Amino acid sequence: MRISFANITKIYQKSDRFLHLLVGMPSYDKYLEHMQKYHPDKIPKSQKEFFKEAMERKYGVGSSKC
Repeated sequence: MRISFANITKIYQKSDRFLHLLVGMPSYDKYLEHMQKYHPDKIPKSQKEFFKEAMERKYGVGSSKC
């Protein structure tokens, strides 16, 4: 069985989305698709900004949770 680089890339992308959903993190790819479809006039957040805000929404800003 021969696996191409394109197949490995597809498997990684699908697993990446699955793992983000598994741990409750939104998908940056889905966010970009949404922005392009519904808000084409706006500049999307960088990946770093997107995940920083997601972490703040999930765990709260400045909260001290154990």
